[in-house]
Amino acid sequence: MSSKLLTVLFLGLIYSHIASAQGYKIKTIVIDAGHGGRKPGASGSFSTEKDISLKVALKLGAKLKDELPDIKVIYTRTKDVDVDLYRRAEIANNANADLFISVHCNSMPPGNKHIKGVETLVAGSHRLKEQDAAIRENADIKLEKNYKSKYDGYDPNNPASSILLSLLKNAFRDKSIKFAKLIQNSYISRDERLSRGVKEQGVLVLQRCGMPAVLTEVGFISNKDEERYINSEKGQNEIAASILAAIKTYKKNIEVN
Repeated sequence: MSSKLLTVLFLGLIYSHIASAQGYKIKTIVIDAGHGGRKPGASGSFSTEKDISLKVALKLGAKLKDELPDIKVIYTRTKDVDVDLYRRAEIANNANADLFISVHCNSMPPGNKHIKGVETLVAGSHRLKEQDAAIRENADIKLEKNYKSKYDGYDPNNPASSILLSLLKNAFRDKSIKFAKLIQNSYISRDERLSRGVKEQGVLVLQRCGMPAVLTEVGFISNKDEERYINSEKGQNEIAASILAAIKTYKKNIEVN
């Protein structure tokens, strides 16, 4: 990990400590629509991950602005463009964001297309058998120019890179997990979705964020029923509303009056 990134994380820790002592308020939230442009992400029978994630992200941002107008909302993208993974985290770090929410869809290979449900990832340690999900989410960096220099030699296909990444302590792990659990609970209680839980993975974009950060998988694009749901206006509005409800609860719990 570069000294610059370590500095960002260290300063984030100091900022978090000082803020909590002085009456912390959530002021800025970054919403990240996964993939985009020449990085479509997972594909279903009639849709792509990049399109679904953007629509959900924009709906979430609109609801945030409407119901929590004092919070500044920043998008990593608002249209079908390619944004490097390091740049997504950089946007959040430069804005001194209080939360980073990345929206994605899940997928399974043929033979497992019956699998469905929602799960939310946080940065952290993960077992060897759980590396596939992290490698899949990190795979986009291979499409970026000079990706090894940008990511300090990180290779998405090398398990050793994932292991090293997972050994780095995430200063915001506990808050990320608490927020991720709120999202999952919201999906379950509000929309009666099947929960696959909160998982810790070596997802690069989360590892580089100097604030609580989550990546939420809003459904399996490989499952025909869920693909229809996450492409529908009703489904996308429900997903966005559930994430917003989690934000409200997290905000209430963490802010010091």
